[in-house]
Amino acid sequence: MSINEIIDEALALSPKERYLIIEKLNDSLHATDPDVEKAWIEESLRRSKAYDKGELETVVYEEVFGK
Repeated sequence: MSINEIIDEALALSPKERYLIIEKLNDSLHATDPDVEKAWIEESLRRSKAYDKGELETVVYEEVFGK
């Protein structure tokens, strides 16, 4: 089956069915690597603890993103 045939068949579906296909395709494009996700969670917790202990220097929003 060619890509054009797949598209034609998808367009013949109901809006609800097309939406479900879009959601699945979108999810597949944005799938996260569990190891990367775990590393980011650990890093955010480390930074949060450092901030709570006063060990982390912060920068005000305006300095980072401008006025």
